[in-house]
Amino acid sequence: MRRKIGSVLLSMAMIGALLGGCGSPEASEEGNAPEEVQTEETEENSADSGTEDAAESKADSGGDTDGTSILSTGPNGEKATPASEITFTDEEMEQIRNGGYKAAISLHYGGNDWATSQLEGLKATFAELGIELVATTDADFSAEQQVSDIETIMAKNPDVIISIPTDATATADAFQKAAKDGVKLVFMDNVPAGMTAGEDYVSCVSADNYGNGCVAAELMGEALGGKGQIGMVYYDADFFVTNQRDDGFRKTMADKYPDIEIVTEQGFTDENGCSEQGDAILTQYPMINGIYASWDVPMEGVLSSVKASGLTSEEVKLTTIDLGNNIAKEIAEGNVVGLGAQLPYDQGVAEAMLAAYSLLGKEAPTYVAVSAKRVEQSNILEAYEDVYHAGAPDWLQKAAGK
Repeated sequence: MRRKIGSVLLSMAMIGALLGGCGSPEASEEGNAPEEVQTEETEENSADSGTEDAAESKADSGGDTDGTSILSTGPNGEKATPASEITFTDEEMEQIRNGGYKAAISLHYGGNDWATSQLEGLKATFAELGIELVATTDADFSAEQQVSDIETIMAKNPDVIISIPTDATATADAFQKAAKDGVKLVFMDNVPAGMTAGEDYVSCVSADNYGNGCVAAELMGEALGGKGQIGMVYYDADFFVTNQRDDGFRKTMADKYPDIEIVTEQGFTDENGCSEQGDAILTQYPMINGIYASWDVPMEGVLSSVKASGLTSEEVKLTTIDLGNNIAKEIAEGNVVGLGAQLPYDQGVAEAMLAAYSLLGKEAPTYVAVSAKRVEQSNILEAYEDVYHAGAPDWLQKAAGK
């Protein structure tokens, strides 16, 4: 299945690998690696390819989206540049492949489906660009560990580092030192404090998190028919992307659904412990009509509380963000209304390409975003393919009654 990421076409075989539980989507090597990267010149040659090209242009903005513009702004208020504007000439591609470059990835946390899919996009694109990946680290949400990880990475002399800062302030010095040592930095979602795009780092790449928050709100509003009381379970930290999605949810509820009241907001710091927040909401507001959570793993805890209370999906509507495997199954079975999905594989592709921009000395946009995607029971199988670049697995097809 061919799809265009940025203005670069990555042709991939769609696979139907069997996936289970909370684990990452399993895929064959053929399914993970792009067969080719088409540049500006080759793109021109396919201009008359008719409906296939039109379909690829749709994928260009992040898959089968709702056609809305990107609503998020960057960490410093930057207007988003769509990933579709990232392009190379044939000559630039050859220069990158012959450069002998090395890259490293420093994750804040690698234990979820989002991180796994983003890594797949990064690895496949680095491989296609001929850039050696010398290290991948997981800080497990610890700023101290990430600082140590960066020191370890620097010993491997990478030309570029792709990272998402665990804490924008606590990790700033380590990233600043790497930048001063000549390493090119591309950030996912968040930027260390005091760093300036174009000077200290190349670019920041994100999903349309504000837009995803709006999608989650619209799904909630529609499910409740515009009336009711709901609760929020939000990430209680100064973390840019989750702050944006929560703000998008709140503002959309206020502007579009004034008869739906957010009666309580429960913060969390441990994503795996959110059954406590769910219990607190259901105890304090036993007649609650809906609950939103900042992403899928916290929603799993909330959902367990709802199920344990004996309430049904008709009585309590649930929406969230991020299409993890567990929540995909719950949507297919009708237990969760739906969510706004990031496209992490596509985001990883964009990050790797921006890293290549920096190696060429090519001017890069300071903030790049991939559009939001609305996911609900009616499109769960197609949405899964768009998010993971792999065919919907057997267990999901079964849950969807296919």
